[in-house]
Amino acid sequence: MVKPIVAIVGRPNVGKSTFFNKICGKRISIVDDTPGVTRDRIYADAEWCGHNFMLVDTGGLDPKSEDIFQSDIKKQAQIAIDEANVIIFLVDGKTGVTSNDEDVASILKRSKTPVVLVVNKLDNFEVENTYEFYSLGLGDPLPLSVEQSKGIGDVLDKVVSYFPEKAEKTDDKVTKIAIVGRPNVGKSSLVNRLIGNERVVVSNVEGTTRDSVYVPFRYNKKDYAFVDTAGLRRQRAVEKVSIEGYSAIRTLNAIEQADVVLIVFDGSEEKLSEQDFKIAGLVHEAGKPSVIVVNKWDIKNSDKNNFEKMLERDLSFMVYYKSIYVSALTGSSTGQIMQLAQESYENSSKRITTGLLNEILHDAILNYQPPAHKGKRCKIQYITQPSTNPPTFVIFVNDAKLVNFSYRRYIENKLREKIDFSGTPIKIIVRGKEEKD
Repeated sequence: MVKPIVAIVGRPNVGKSTFFNKICGKRISIVDDTPGVTRDRIYADAEWCGHNFMLVDTGGLDPKSEDIFQSDIKKQAQIAIDEANVIIFLVDGKTGVTSNDEDVASILKRSKTPVVLVVNKLDNFEVENTYEFYSLGLGDPLPLSVEQSKGIGDVLDKVVSYFPEKAEKTDDKVTKIAIVGRPNVGKSSLVNRLIGNERVVVSNVEGTTRDSVYVPFRYNKKDYAFVDTAGLRRQRAVEKVSIEGYSAIRTLNAIEQADVVLIVFDGSEEKLSEQDFKIAGLVHEAGKPSVIVVNKWDIKNSDKNNFEKMLERDLSFMVYYKSIYVSALTGSSTGQIMQLAQESYENSSKRITTGLLNEILHDAILNYQPPAHKGKRCKIQYITQPSTNPPTFVIFVNDAKLVNFSYRRYIENKLREKIDFSGTPIKIIVRGKEEKD
């Protein structure tokens, strides 16, 4: 059974993202007193009394706002309203009914979707402060204090009462694909192109995407989710306590939690920036399989071979990379991205038999003897693979100190010659006799 979708809507600063994070049990949406922090639809799994559902946080609706993103926020919120099974309409009990609340209520009345009207910020649970909200014509308002965790159970009981039946838990693994890169390289445009609709807000303004936006979808009968992330700028240009600072932290977390990463570069530029290969380095250090996506290739008419040579030079630390040249604007070659991402993930998940590994190792030793130091030669005994994602290999030797970086790289190259590990880093651990136990 498909999980029911519950959308949280309301004007800015009524506590939607705080409520969203409270129900999900972790900080997913960025919370800040600045209006308009949430712009896209933020999805997360939630559960209440055995009912599993998808909770959606939306941007604050304010028709009178001069925020250039307000039309995009309204569009994203409207999509959430249209696809929802239940809507939580959050209002502010301290300020009372506003004209903005009335505008939102009129939109919800047209949706014909069940609406749970919730009056937040009643820290002393002043139920009498809910009465004026009957004027919105959306039924009985429920009191809530997210900060005090009061009334949450009643709200969720009301929400799940609209579900047709209990949503079954699914054991299908969702493969998470994080999309990372500098600001304005086209990450959100790429998500929208791949999904086939305007799923995330796109703008030429730097910093449009602030949260890491979770976008579930199916491909080849398997469950996936894109995680569109905020553009990573140079560290010195970002204040850690700012909204952008929180966005950067979310992006790094998205890399850590991803199964595979799309690293997006701007193909209209002559060369990679320092920040481009720093971002690639973060993905490499995290041990994540990846695909280099060179976007905006419709703008650039130069030789692809020259650009590829530049990638080989600048990304010499990740010789395994897969690359593709696309245009999110026209859709050129974007249809191949998922195939490459799937290949990279499958290569990262490979488990090689101990017998084959030791055959490869034996041939490697015959071609190039292990190093020696002060008359003591390294003796390699055998190799095993204890884990995947990334593929990790342990080589047992008489003395680990005798195996230098060059010989590790040599062994890695031999493994890659015999086994397709394209798109994924591999990890080699050398363990001496004294380390076996």
